[in-house]
Amino acid sequence: MNCEAIHCLDTETVRFAIYPDGFDGPRIMARIADDALHNLFGASNDEISLLKACEAHFDVIEAKAVERYRASPCTPITLTANDIEASMPLAEASCS
Repeated sequence: MNCEAIHCLDTETVRFAIYPDGFDGPRIMARIADDALHNLFGASNDEISLLKACEAHFDVIEAKAVERYRASPCTPITLTANDIEASMPLAEASCS
């Protein structure tokens, strides 16, 4: 899936779009905390590194965001390191 993401300095998150029902369905906005991208994927503090980490690991991030959306469609989605760690294989989760 294509990663449509921007860094939001004010909230210290990367905001991205998901399409739970494919491109013919709704476009849902979600966020992942900068800390999660630092701690789990080794992103540095600059915007480009954060966006690259989100893009490189978007399969895991998107899957968790879609899962959260399906569980509660009316609740804003902001993922943390704890959310992502639960979805990652052990070898991948220890890359920081």
